[in-house]
Amino acid sequence: MRLNDIKENPGATKRRVRIGRGIGSGVGKTGGRGGKGQTARSGVAIGGFEGGQMPLHRRLPKRGFKSLDRREFNEINVGDIEAAIEAGRLAAGKSIDNVMLVEAGVLRRKLDGLRLLGNGELKSKVAITVDHVSASARAAVEKAGGSVTVIEKKVLAADEAKRAKTAAKRAKTAKPGKGD
Repeated sequence: MRLNDIKENPGATKRRVRIGRGIGSGVGKTGGRGGKGQTARSGVAIGGFEGGQMPLHRRLPKRGFKSLDRREFNEINVGDIEAAIEAGRLAAGKSIDNVMLVEAGVLRRKLDGLRLLGNGELKSKVAITVDHVSASARAAVEKAGGSVTVIEKKVLAADEAKRAKTAAKRAKTAKPGKGD
């Protein structure tokens, strides 16, 4: 093979559309911008502007809540762990955790933690370390003779003191007879 023999795969590159090159091209004259008006000009950023009317995104009510410190967990079923053991990706005797599952290629990437779910059947004896575990998953692992270790969330003393202080303040400012 020589350098002049190397070619890209068919369809790997696509020719750009040359606009504004005559009516025969299909994108001539207005160049795909439609006819006249504000949006035919350059530098237009209308976004949700509706001619001065209150835009739809502001007319609709706000819904829900997005936590600023939200954590995303990898979720895995006990059946997936059994399939990985049978395929030879995981060793049944070793302890399994989030990092090991990523290295074995069972999970794509390590997120904030690991959540074990009980879908499927587990035959191998495994020791698994997780952040959350469902009751059915714990039962399946223990039935197979394995163990589940749940990582306890670290609570700092400063955070606990702050939480107690705000709870005391809230209790002090609560109106009497409100919860009766």
